[in-house]
Amino acid sequence: MNKPLPIGLQLQQKGLVTEDQVQIALREQKKSGDQLARILVRMGFVSEAAARDALSESFGRESVDLSQIVPDADALELVPQELALRHHLLPVDLNSATGELTVAMTDTQDMIALDQLQAAVGNRATIKQVLAGEGDLDGHIDDFYGYSVSIDAILQEIETGTVDMGGLEAISMEEYQQPVVRLVNALLSDAVKQRASDIHFEPEAQFARVRYRIDGVLRQIRSLHRDYWPAMVVRLKIISGMNIAENRTPQDGRISLRLRGRQVDFRVSAQPTVHGENIVLRILDRNQAIVPLEQLGLSEAALGQLQLMIARPEGIILVTGPTGSGKTTTLYSVLNHINTETINIMTLEDPVEYPLPLIRQSSIVEGKLDFAEGIRSMMRQDPDVILVGEVRDKETAEMAFRAAMTGHQVLSTLHTNSALGALPRLADIGITNQIIAGNIIGITAQRLVRKLCVECREEYQPGELEQKLLGITGANTPLFRPVGCEACQGQGYKGRFAVTEVVRFDDDIDQLILENATLNAVQAMAHEKGFHSLAQDGTDRVISGATSIDEVTRVIDLTRRL
Repeated sequence: MNKPLPIGLQLQQKGLVTEDQVQIALREQKKSGDQLARILVRMGFVSEAAARDALSESFGRESVDLSQIVPDADALELVPQELALRHHLLPVDLNSATGELTVAMTDTQDMIALDQLQAAVGNRATIKQVLAGEGDLDGHIDDFYGYSVSIDAILQEIETGTVDMGGLEAISMEEYQQPVVRLVNALLSDAVKQRASDIHFEPEAQFARVRYRIDGVLRQIRSLHRDYWPAMVVRLKIISGMNIAENRTPQDGRISLRLRGRQVDFRVSAQPTVHGENIVLRILDRNQAIVPLEQLGLSEAALGQLQLMIARPEGIILVTGPTGSGKTTTLYSVLNHINTETINIMTLEDPVEYPLPLIRQSSIVEGKLDFAEGIRSMMRQDPDVILVGEVRDKETAEMAFRAAMTGHQVLSTLHTNSALGALPRLADIGITNQIIAGNIIGITAQRLVRKLCVECREEYQPGELEQKLLGITGANTPLFRPVGCEACQGQGYKGRFAVTEVVRFDDDIDQLILENATLNAVQAMAHEKGFHSLAQDGTDRVISGATSIDEVTRVIDLTRRL
């Protein structure tokens, strides 16, 4: 039997890493003694899935994607959670016919873990090992087992002083002696688990409210006694680097924690109110933010247009929409799609929220570096693609267009209500039609709407007004509405997708702009070339059953169709 290749050489032969990257990781391995694959993942040279599959091949073991696994209660019952946490392993399946217990591990050569696992299982099952990525595994232990110490148990301990001994073994004594520390960590971890984008801690006269923003909508999670709040404020301020002695002026901070098997950052804002300091945390989870272009939920036509726009080597691509419409996520997905070693991508953001490998990212520094000066500086760094966080003023816009005119692809955002609404906005800033024509590759506008939960959505026949709004008057077209079930936590919705309109500029549209044509004339030309408005895309999604008409009308005005 041929001896398997070393993991670094395997990844090199597959073109996933370079020899230089392997040498860097090997040097780091001498210091830490950690697995080479883990170091390569940690340094951002290779994805966890690629490292997992290469390790699987090297050790002759099957690999597993835990996101595709449904928890097996019988398998979980055989292995104590404390053992799973201590040795980074997770029982995923118990075959009742053969008595084989499949266990996912990050290190299938860990003999101590295997011995203790076998001792716990005894003669009730034989063990089959499969490989899983470290971050993937750690995150799913919580999903499969639930929390070792619940928020309710921590609150009871703070209230009564009674220690919950059930979860003592799963955490260190040092952490266990700090219930407020664990309460804050549990709430942050719970928010990440529920895929929240923001956490709101809101003090009232007699209590403190905790709300998560999930799928763009605030949802109350808990109400805590007022007595808990002062200690929680101090803890949040300490870990975010704020001044705990100052409570009369607004403060900003940042937290970086390893939650659910991966690094998650939080941008923290404290605002004094009449009942105390209100604290809001923006969750910066790159696992949720950096989405493959094909998984943004765009319609097939919009995705095709966007891919054609990205293929052009010079010019400006603008993404428009209000705050919270997913503009940054779309731009990061575009960057991730084109990101290779053959091009130099540079960004100027306010601030940098998600670090990306290979990409040179800079943050705006008030009083020292603004967008316009930042673009001017980046032009001397030999970039191929430049991302400008936002076009805010004439100077920034002029520098962005100058970069586009000198052979660069520029990506940026603009606050307008529609794609073509960017044209009068640019004119208002002070950009002439002669500069706009020929330099804009395309403009997209988008809104985020919630997906109907497929487990509980309910079919119904629309009323007369709904038919008119959707343009299906007289048609026998059933629609769907939310109900609420355990899978969607009673909300009726689960997840979000983007409703978009995309205008790809060509010679005909550029000529209309040069002739100072009206916006209606430009829009008519775009419609001739297959343009679909936000309203059209939204109604298509309602008719397809992806979302409800109430959800679309929450973010898009359909009344103009009446």
